[in-house]
Amino acid sequence: MYNNCFTLILLLTAILTQVHAGSQIDFTPHGTQPGLNFSLEPPTNCHSCHKGGAVTDDNINMPYWTWMGSMKANATRDPLFWAALDVANNDIPGVGDFCLKCHTPQGWFGGNVVKPASQGQPLIDGANGCELGGDHTSRDSKLNDYSGVTCHFCHRIDETGPNGEAQINENASVWLDDESCDNGGGAGPCRKGPYNYVNFDDPPHKWEYSTFIQSAEFCGSCHNVSSPTIEQNGVLTIAKRFWHEGIQTELAMPVERTYSEWKDSYFADLIFKNPFNDLPTDQLPVISEGQNCQTCHMPQSESDQARACIFDALDQDGNGRRKGDLATHQFAGGNTWIPQVIKAIYGDELDMNDPSPGRKAALDLTTSYAFDMLQNKSAVVDASIISQNADQLDLAVKVTNLTGHKLPTGYPEGRRMWIHVEVTDSMNQVIWESGSYDESTGILTEDAQVKIYESIPGIWNEDPDNNPLTDDGTCEITDGNGNKMFHFVLNDCIGKDNRIPPLGFRGAENIEMKPVGISYPTVVNQPGQVVNYDVTNYQIPITGQSGPFNVTAKLKFQTASKDYIDFLDRQATDNNFETENQMCDRSWSVGPADQTRGAFMKDLWATYNRSAPVDMAMDFIGSE
Repeated sequence: MYNNCFTLILLLTAILTQVHAGSQIDFTPHGTQPGLNFSLEPPTNCHSCHKGGAVTDDNINMPYWTWMGSMKANATRDPLFWAALDVANNDIPGVGDFCLKCHTPQGWFGGNVVKPASQGQPLIDGANGCELGGDHTSRDSKLNDYSGVTCHFCHRIDETGPNGEAQINENASVWLDDESCDNGGGAGPCRKGPYNYVNFDDPPHKWEYSTFIQSAEFCGSCHNVSSPTIEQNGVLTIAKRFWHEGIQTELAMPVERTYSEWKDSYFADLIFKNPFNDLPTDQLPVISEGQNCQTCHMPQSESDQARACIFDALDQDGNGRRKGDLATHQFAGGNTWIPQVIKAIYGDELDMNDPSPGRKAALDLTTSYAFDMLQNKSAVVDASIISQNADQLDLAVKVTNLTGHKLPTGYPEGRRMWIHVEVTDSMNQVIWESGSYDESTGILTEDAQVKIYESIPGIWNEDPDNNPLTDDGTCEITDGNGNKMFHFVLNDCIGKDNRIPPLGFRGAENIEMKPVGISYPTVVNQPGQVVNYDVTNYQIPITGQSGPFNVTAKLKFQTASKDYIDFLDRQATDNNFETENQMCDRSWSVGPADQTRGAFMKDLWATYNRSAPVDMAMDFIGSE
């Protein structure tokens, strides 16, 4: 264990601080920049037509209703994001510009982060979010930069830049259409969508049919994340180069690779290639046609009343014309927790301030979508008893990934999945357990046989024992006190990644997606492809116990671990972070206000069920 890891972090921070102080670093040099010809329209300009009225079968399928409770709509209200942002800015001053570009496109493109919308000096505290307009509970108007990933932002994204520049599949380095549009009424750029209005009346805004917005590549613009490319004095460099197997590569640190994981799976093959390539019968996928991101995360509405907007024509029975042709804007992943936290702390005021209230109901819808995604569409668990004698029961638990990417995927810090195994005797008493979780403390017992699926990035230390005669570099994931570290922007290596690959995964040898600490078997007759399941073997002592025995195996998912929450709070304390009001020189009563963002998040975690794990799938089996 390297006992001077904090010294290494402080040294890196000091160097980067000096560089930042000497000349302005541009953490976001790619894609369209602030200073638009046509500013982004706020969500309130869309809700009148695309929301409808109360929570009814047709209205909850409308784009605004399903977006309104999603984590995209609430990306700038997310208290976990703000606590992590403070740590990032402390580690590399100014890097919050990189983070806020994703979480508040309206604020970033509007010139309220670091880069002004017109010529002028950079905003000094914009990387902290202190220059954003509005607040957590204001209505989603042009004055509120806390409106998350907005309608107009997504529906103005082009596949290429204004001069034919190629799409950039990472870090929200998107190209926004910023030219006046010829189609439809009103003014401004085209709003890209999946509908062509050749045979219908034009909508009351500019429009353009787009195949790109329907593609996985559209989602890949934001759902691949790397350490940023930075520009200083006209020179582009990588903020953190990736260390792989003891070698510093020329690649940026791969933080998230959700799009690339999909791209190297059968889900993408079914769109782009010969789908099955003579797979053995037991490896045939359950999917029969191409599935991209939108297939699962924006499922088509099957409601008879499905309408994209209130002007969609109804038939004589009151039904809409979009059944099977309306991508609901659910954007659901595995986050069942933060939507409920946002509802609890901001929901009443959001409903009160919204011109068409319903945010609390929408947050409940999002939570239900996430539960459905986790429990019905993500994994299967199969438990089997391999052997049994008087002293030991040998158990195998197989977890199969049903998704189109690694399981779990996305933001790695604090996110984990594990197997909870419980064995009971003839009296139904628990005699053995692995992966026990204490709901009252949030502590997961990491016993000798526990299986936890997670990606753990770290900081590469070339010489952990300070011995110049040895070459024993290590990817450090804990500090000198044994506490787990989550330095998002300082990480440059991967200490562990045993997440389960998707079906037909060909990325197991790609160093940006390669499993670390585990080897997945290759698919029979398919070189380069690995299986989409993992088998964990357990040896359970039963000496002196009375059978028959019953085994329950559950797969659990948690959004934010205790280790992560404690880290965020500890960073705020150890580094003397200011409260939000002190930092931003204001007197708010919403959000962290007179707390540090890390302390606020820890209080929320303790108050709202400690990011309660979700049972994703389970199996039950009895012994002889």
